[in-house]
Parts: sequence; structure tokens; C-alpha cells
Amino acid sequence: MLLTRIGVVASLLFACGLSMAAPVKVELVQKDGRWQLLRDGKPYVIRGGGGSGSLDTLSAVGGNSVRTWGADNLEKQLDEAHKKGISVAVGIWLGHERHGFNYSDEKAVREQFEKAKEAVMKYKDHPAVLVWGIGNEMEGYAKGDNPNIWKAVNDIAKMIKQVDPNHPTMTVIAEIGGEKIPSIKKFCPDIDIVGVNSYGGAKSLPERYAATGIKKPMIVCEYGPPGTWETEKNAFGVTAEKTSTEKAAIYGDCAAAYEKSPLTLGSYAFIWGDKREATLTWFGLFLPTAGKERLGAVDALQQVWTGKPPANRVPVVEPLKLQGSDQLKPGDTVRVSLKASDPDNDPIKVAWVLQSELDPSEGGDAVSERPSHPEAIVQSTNSDITLKMPAEGGVYRLYAFVTDAHGGGATANVPLHVNGPKMGGAVKAKLPLVVYADGAPGAFTPSGWMGNTSAISMDPGSSDKPHTGATCLKVQYTAGDNWGGVAFQSPANDWGDQPGGYDLTGAKKLTFWARGQAGGEKVEIKVGTIGREKKYHDTAIVSKQLVLTSDWKKYEIDLSGKDLTCIKTGLVWALGGQGKPVTFYLDDVQYE
Repeated sequence: MLLTRIGVVASLLFACGLSMAAPVKVELVQKDGRWQLLRDGKPYVIRGGGGSGSLDTLSAVGGNSVRTWGADNLEKQLDEAHKKGISVAVGIWLGHERHGFNYSDEKAVREQFEKAKEAVMKYKDHPAVLVWGIGNEMEGYAKGDNPNIWKAVNDIAKMIKQVDPNHPTMTVIAEIGGEKIPSIKKFCPDIDIVGVNSYGGAKSLPERYAATGIKKPMIVCEYGPPGTWETEKNAFGVTAEKTSTEKAAIYGDCAAAYEKSPLTLGSYAFIWGDKREATLTWFGLFLPTAGKERLGAVDALQQVWTGKPPANRVPVVEPLKLQGSDQLKPGDTVRVSLKASDPDNDPIKVAWVLQSELDPSEGGDAVSERPSHPEAIVQSTNSDITLKMPAEGGVYRLYAFVTDAHGGGATANVPLHVNGPKMGGAVKAKLPLVVYADGAPGAFTPSGWMGNTSAISMDPGSSDKPHTGATCLKVQYTAGDNWGGVAFQSPANDWGDQPGGYDLTGAKKLTFWARGQAGGEKVEIKVGTIGREKKYHDTAIVSKQLVLTSDWKKYEIDLSGKDLTCIKTGLVWALGGQGKPVTFYLDDVQYE
């Protein structure tokens, strides 16, 4: 009787949140030179998507797993996945150095470890959990050889092995170049699986990975069409995007290659949903429309995963054809044609959208929304559109969203450039442009004092061991708490309400020299700070976290690929209270 009651209670708790559900054991085995996962004792090939798109659609096309990048508030997602027979590769987000995380800061690393442990303890017994993904591209995009990062990864993996015997450990890297694979070999014995994100080289990844000689199995954690960073830019600095029909073939070819690889346990297509990155549609497998229609890539994955085509196929499109030049003047009329059809002869509908070009995105970081321009559409049909280009200069992108009546979609776009003035009134800068240097007039005024301003003092004529010349900029923050900072502005005292600034197009970086009075001072340096909620905003905002030494050191902020057509805030320094007064110095600050 008691056992019966316990069983009833367990069933109720399971139904209300799966809190007493037993974990599903996942094992790694190798047989005849081929790695595979066993889930609940049965062979398990990952056929998945990274993102939060429809799980019903994923299951219907033969998918069985989703991937997350973090472990915050996953209860609902895990529960829903389990109910639909979908497993979850649970990501544990780790800090990136480019975002200011310092892997030499023992306190910060320990706090990150404890947060990871908390997530593991919370979710380790959930039956939807498949593997633990420790970090995502936290090693950066170059050599990836910082041993402190890999030791932090392995510490988390070792902890997981101690508390969770049921799920393998994985870390996820951006491609396999540099010292990434050798570093994992050397520093990460407790990592079972290497997750790799690959785009331009996605199809050849299994062969290239095997050639490294590493014995650990691989999961392809992101793949898709070549990224903007791998695609040639046109005359006005942006990239042409493949149609959804062209991208479908890429996804299908990659998925087929992964099914055959003896070192590959499966893959997660990027992105199972839609994402505003580079363009509205570069990586999404679904349209960014109200209907979230599936694109051709989903059909291609179904063919690979199930061996069968969908009962109703999505529309297909060819690249948009522009009549005339893509370099236009304000008010010019331009005509663009589209060739679209439906393999099942279903009626199709085409929605046209002209949108200001999105800001470039680094590493998948979120970008601001940009306005669309319906007023520019003179007339449109399912096969062509006539536009009257806006008066403001800049880059625009014309999208065609094609849908049928069966949840299928297709898309194509073309970038257009209006050679005209920006409405913000930015002055074209002559490079190099000096922000601060001994004896040189600065282009921006240090007028935007922020935070605890009473604790801030600045001496632009300090003779305290300048880097070059007779003087340098001395900055003091005399409080031990709160925060302070100063924005160098054009025009002075403006936070986005007045026109002004500089068009710094052509600048590749902001360079400067800095030192701390004692060393160890933590300072943030930024280019731009006024967001797009203001009429006259900075067209780029880029920051760098510094831990200064007592000796002069040269730093730079990479501005490659950024929209620099209107920089109103040429320099910002900011710091938080560090328990004592902070003094630091800047010299030779300029855009190059």
C-alpha cells in the first residue's frame, strides 16, 4: 500500500514538473573505430537544431534534440522537450574575454564555477538532458591558446563528472584552427566531446577534424551558410546573401556528411528559429514573419534525417534581379524582379520589405533593430517591385518573403546604397583623427561627465611621465565605491539631441596608450555610447575592458566592419569603485 502511494505521489510530481523523474543515462562508446552515443542503452545520433523554434516541427522532420547556449530558467524548455521526446544539450555559458571577462581573475573564475555547479545540480536528473555544453566560443576567434580558459573549462567538467555520472561533458569552440585542439588535448582531460561551430568550412569539418589527430568525438554544434566574415564585401562594404533555396542545399550537404563521419555524434543546425544577425535572414531556418514559416533548409534536413521528402514542399526562389545599379541617389527609382515558384503548384504570396541595413554583429552579439521604409514602395507584385529610394544616405536591404498556404516559405534579398548625406550632419573626418595628443586639438570635447562626478578630476596637461611629448591626460576617481566616467562628445554636452559628430568611414581602429598609477586598475574604454533610441545616435558602439599595468601599454579597439558614418561620442572612459581611489593616464588617442 505504501509503495502504491509513493508511486502515485511520484507520478503527480512528475506531471507537475518532472522533479522526481529519473535521469536518462547517456554513454559514449566506440566500436570498430566509430564513436556513438547510447541513450538509455540505445544508439542515439543527434539530429538537432540550436535555438527555440517549434519542437513539433523538429520532431515531424526527424529531429530529436535541441541545443541551448545557457542554463538560465530552463525548466519549462526541458519539460516541453521531454514531453515531445526531444533531448537537450544544455549549455553552460562562460564569459568571453572580448566582453571583459578576465580568466586571470581568480574570484571571477570561482564565481563562474559556482554558477555552473548550481545549474548542473539543478538539472542533472532531468530526463531531457543529453550532454553538458561547457562554454561557447569563449576561447575567441584567433589562437585560442589561453591556458587559464581551458583550465577553467576542465575544472567545470571535472566537477560534473563527480556529481553527474549520467551525462557526458562537452566544450564548444569556434572552428578548429589555432591552438584550440592542442589546448583541449593538453588541458581538458575531463572533456569527453568537442563541440565545433563551423560555417564556411562546415561540410569539410569531419575530415579536417579527423586530420588533427584528436581521439575525442565531435558534435557539430552550429553549422549553416558561410558567415559574413567569410563572404566578400561589395563596393559599399556589405555582403550579398544567398537565397533560402541556395542555403537549403548547404544544410542538406552538411547534414549528410555528418551522418557518415565516424568521429561525429551528430549535429545542431543553426539556427532553429530566426535571428537578427547581419541581416534578418542570414542564419534562420524559419522566416522572421508572424507565421514563422519553415524555409528550404528544414525540408533538406528532413530528407537527410528520414530519407523522405516532405509531403508538401516549400517555395523556391532565384536571386533578386536589379535593373540598373545598386549605387543610387536619394529619390532614385529602382526596379527589382523576383522569380519564385512552388514545387506543388500551391499559390504563393510575396511580401516586400525595405529596411535600413543592420549593424555588423561580432560573434553573434545582438544588434539593434533598424527602421523599415514602406513609404519607399511605389508598387509591387509577386514578381517585381518599384522603389523610390529614401532621402537619407546609407545602406538599405530589400527583402522578398515568399509564403504558401502550408507553412512553407522562401526568401531572397539585395543590398542597395544611397549616395547621400546622413541626416545626422556628421562631418567627414580626415584620418588619422586625434582625440587626445600632446599639443594637438582634440576632435571631441570631454563634456559628458557621468556617475559620481564629484569624485572625477581630469588634467589634460599632466607632466606625470607622459608617453610622448611633454604632457598626457591624467584621470582621477577619488571615491572607493559607486562609478564614474566621461564621454568625449561632438557637439559638446550632447547626448543625441543635436546633429553633429564625425563620419569615420575608413577607420580600422582606435589606438591609445594607457597606464595605471599602481597597476591593476580596471577601466572600460568605449567608442560610441548613444543608442538608437535617440535621433542623433552613434552608429557604432564598441567597448574594451582593460586591466592596466603601471607601465605604458598600447591598446586598440578594432572597428573593422563597423558602421562609422556618425560617431558622436569619440571616446568614453568609465570605471566602477574599486575600494580605493583610482588614477590612470591616457596618451596618443587617435582613429587610424
